[in-house]
Amino acid sequence: MFNPYSIIKYPLITEKATNLEKENKYMFVVDKKARKTQIKLAIEQLYNVNVVSVAVINMPAKKRKYRLFQEGYRPGYKKAIITLKEGEKIAIT
Repeated sequence: MFNPYSIIKYPLITEKATNLEKENKYMFVVDKKARKTQIKLAIEQLYNVNVVSVAVINMPAKKRKYRLFQEGYRPGYKKAIITLKEGEKIAIT
């Protein structure tokens, strides 16, 4: 069964994402294995909107220093920029 909650993790609320809302675009963190068509269907089911396009970006893991000699990695993730049909909005905040 198709579960939209397993594909869409949470909306990204950053300065860039809030500026994109003026252009009717929204940013979400999605599952690493999700495809564009699955993301489109999940957004349409969860928010009852019409999605025009989906852009996907894989964010790589980055090296982090924790203490003087200890290093680790911040986990990577996949984000999607969703463009909605003109006149539709998603209430994220």
